[in-house]
Amino acid sequence: MSLFERNRSFLDALTPHDRSALLALGTRRTYLPGELMLRERDTTTFVLALRSGWSVVSVDTDRGARLILALRGAGEVIGDMAAFDQGPRSATVTALGQVEATVVSGERFRSFLAARPHATSLIMRQFSARLRSSDVERRSLASSSVLQRLAARLVELTERVGRVGSEGTSVELPLPQHDLAAAIGATREAVAKALRLLREQDVVRTGNRQLLVTDIQVLRLLAEGQAAQPSRGGRPEKTPPTV
Repeated sequence: MSLFERNRSFLDALTPHDRSALLALGTRRTYLPGELMLRERDTTTFVLALRSGWSVVSVDTDRGARLILALRGAGEVIGDMAAFDQGPRSATVTALGQVEATVVSGERFRSFLAARPHATSLIMRQFSARLRSSDVERRSLASSSVLQRLAARLVELTERVGRVGSEGTSVELPLPQHDLAAAIGATREAVAKALRLLREQDVVRTGNRQLLVTDIQVLRLLAEGQAAQPSRGGRPEKTPPTV
């Protein structure tokens, strides 16, 4: 399962000329932290080309809970599915921090792609990658423990936005516990319990919206459902707890 795109972002994969042409079709807009960018079930069709910052893609479940599907950052486009099929929005997108984006109408975006087969191929690759990620996510929700799913998310965050320091790797995009819970389809209480177990084994250290990963090897093994061996000499063997 993955919160992030694995392939090169859409804007970065375009030629400089095509990227400039696309951005020239829209208007720049700044979204403040927590501001709604797209709303699930809305019938708008505009596309957002993200220039800086991070946004959270989420859906509401039948039980009234929130499930985070992905994090989208600079270079990516969001809202493209509605631009294609002109159906209701499939998810809600909210600014995690301040986000700079270019707003392009659905009609202009479709015309842009129609004139550029390479860009169309890139957007289809993006559709395919997101569908595959969704399939993996459903399998994980059905077969993995809370601790395993949390470890996988923490590994991904550490590898993507972590900054290595003397005591470990600090995650530069910290999510509050309720967002971590929403990112793995678990309750906040279950995530709090899993984090406590990880802290007790000195795998992670947490503070107010702060996360320091002190043993990424153990997290990787937990994410894979394997028993963890010590990553530093002299430390006792760690046996992964279960949640």
